[in-house]
Amino acid sequence: MLYRSRELAGPVDLNDICRGDGYLFVRDAVGCAGRGVAASIDEQVLEDFLADLVPADVSGTPPHGHGPAVLGTVPFLPSESATFVVPVLTVTKCADGRTFATITGENAAAVSDAALDEALGAALSTARPAPSSNTFTVEPVMDVSAYLRTVAAARDAVRAGNLRKAVIARDIRVVAGDPIDLHAVLLRLRASFGSSYRYCMDGFIGASPELLVQVDGRTVRSHPLAGTAPRTGDPATDARLAEELIASTKNQVEHRVVIDMVHDTLLPHCSYLDWEPDPSIVTVANVQHLGTAIEGALSEPRASVMHLVRKLCPTPALGGAPSAEAIEFISRNERMERGTYGGAVGWLDVHGNGTFAVAIRCAEFSADRRTARLFAGGGIVAESEPLAELAETQAKFQAMLSAIVRP
Repeated sequence: MLYRSRELAGPVDLNDICRGDGYLFVRDAVGCAGRGVAASIDEQVLEDFLADLVPADVSGTPPHGHGPAVLGTVPFLPSESATFVVPVLTVTKCADGRTFATITGENAAAVSDAALDEALGAALSTARPAPSSNTFTVEPVMDVSAYLRTVAAARDAVRAGNLRKAVIARDIRVVAGDPIDLHAVLLRLRASFGSSYRYCMDGFIGASPELLVQVDGRTVRSHPLAGTAPRTGDPATDARLAEELIASTKNQVEHRVVIDMVHDTLLPHCSYLDWEPDPSIVTVANVQHLGTAIEGALSEPRASVMHLVRKLCPTPALGGAPSAEAIEFISRNERMERGTYGGAVGWLDVHGNGTFAVAIRCAEFSADRRTARLFAGGGIVAESEPLAELAETQAKFQAMLSAIVRP
């Protein structure tokens, strides 16, 4: 396939490019959005597809490899295939403040300057959602008593030495009287969770605070999170809860399992790898986590971001440890189809660069946009208590729930 890129002048809002029926992956105004589908790609042919993406005009290709973004989702279960799309129009906002538009198509006519002008004009002519009213009902999908029993079973498996950690999740359903405006949901997520990785992929929408892996040239980064406490809005109370989180043996054990796995997975691909000696507090609007930033330099030949995603996904932050045993326990006991929840979501380019977040704080919307299925879970270790874990999921649900039901 061919593509043509152009640098843009003036402000562009990626949420308005996506609208809710397009594609989005953005954090702190840096990321990409797309409209239309130039190609849908299965994971098995992704590498060959990327090799066949070429610029229509080499002299007009922007520097630093700017071009089409390939956006996609990676399921929770390693046995399931990831899926990707190349939008017809991609708008990318870079960390250096520059913005590029790229059009992708099968032939020269499809990626002409005129075609890019037309696609860009249609994308930028977006009207913001108007205020509206709606009615909602919220109900558990997984029975709460069944969830509590599963948490207890996971805790007992850890105490017996069969697992080090297992992440148990549950889901709830929001049913709306009228279709939910996904563009409005994205704008609400930006207002409350601008520092999270916000995404929209075929009705799968969320705001994840957790970076799975990022590759930028030789630099590789990850920022695993594990261990959670609520935020109340009162600074003194939140500071006390943060201190208790850092001092909690249960949360430190849960966090250490994740850090060890991410470190050990990335290290063979790196000439050096550095990480924070102690976890720090990562805050979002509704909760706070223990987090550890990891950064290194990739060795040659350089691993692609997708290669590292597959090595890391699912992390113990969403699966458990040992990984295979934890996933088997989850599949046997959780009795819920996770789909992409707990997997990964993000983008990559033709050079193997890209960014993927852990697919959490998310919802799956039905085709008619009247129903949303929300997910939340927590890491279970020997000291876990089922009712405390239930409260943690309730706090985590608030990210998407408030973005859906808030006017």
